[in-house]
Amino acid sequence: MKNCSSCLLSTQDQPNLSFDSAGRCSICRHYAQQAPLRQKSAADLETLFAQLRKAGKGKPYDVLIGLSGGTDSSYVALLCRDLGLRVLAVHLDNGWNSERAVLNMERILSRLNIDLYTYVVRWEEFRDLQRAYIRAGVIDIEVLTDHAIAAILFRLARKFDVGYILSGEHFATEGQLPSNWVHNKLDHLNILGIHRQFGEISIPSYPLMSYYRYRWGQGKGRARSIPILNYVDYQKEAVKRRLSQELGWQDYGGKHHESVFTRFYQAYILPIKFGVDKRKSHLSTLIAAGQLSRAEAEQELAKPICPAELLQKDKRFVLKKLGFSEAEFDFFMAQPPVPHLAYPSVIHTLNRISRPLKRVKGVFSPP
Repeated sequence: MKNCSSCLLSTQDQPNLSFDSAGRCSICRHYAQQAPLRQKSAADLETLFAQLRKAGKGKPYDVLIGLSGGTDSSYVALLCRDLGLRVLAVHLDNGWNSERAVLNMERILSRLNIDLYTYVVRWEEFRDLQRAYIRAGVIDIEVLTDHAIAAILFRLARKFDVGYILSGEHFATEGQLPSNWVHNKLDHLNILGIHRQFGEISIPSYPLMSYYRYRWGQGKGRARSIPILNYVDYQKEAVKRRLSQELGWQDYGGKHHESVFTRFYQAYILPIKFGVDKRKSHLSTLIAAGQLSRAEAEQELAKPICPAELLQKDKRFVLKKLGFSEAEFDFFMAQPPVPHLAYPSVIHTLNRISRPLKRVKGVFSPP
């Protein structure tokens, strides 16, 4: 195992990491190249604001946003208020909201006077999908939630003729994630293939979206997704303080712990089955962004991901809600991980397309 001299990642996290003469890993080098290009200026924000208001003229809303009650999406809502944008907030109810996340959303909506559209996936269907992914042994179970949110936003953008979706992605604080920890969130064929093999019921209420249709829509400029946090100075702790002071927002602990399942997934499933501690990625990015020293990050990493008592409580709750006995669940946790590409995937199709195109045109950049 080789450790990066700059961040917390190692070849244990991503085996194909390469290192320069100073011992910096390829993820750090990619971040250093991309971060200045992704960060926008105040002038860029003014230009974007004018573009959003012009596109929204004569329509009920200027933009759509996803809202979960977490830090990033809550701050996007606050930024929209600051910019004077007319917003429709969209929330996916997949049965896993924490009480604090629900309270945060209620306060945000009432204090910012934002309309809300909630899409509810039938719990029996979403449970069947999650059970299928656990049985399949793949790492990115959160694909199911992220794909559904993207699909709903895309549908509503067409319904209300809104051309822009503002996302809570922020490269400066999220840009150092090992590629083998996640899978393409738009890979509808992977979702269908895994569910077809391991699911037990039909899933008509799950908002599935074709990867190809989404990319075609993006290419045509329909429902463009804009990472608005790249346009501002996004300091995580300062943002949390502002949300608390202005909106009564309450912190919920770890990153994306607004979902009970996500908290359990990051604190139990990822470390136990896959040997992954996602905090290493989050903390490494904050080191690279200059918001945290390496020593501070190492101190944070030394703490438990989740308090032991809460983790056991979450395990009992999640297993009961998913319909697994402890013995059955532990059996699946003990099985070797299976790559997403062992199942049907749009990536297989894209790879088949890219090879002949490279021969014919010499250059091909898949979406």
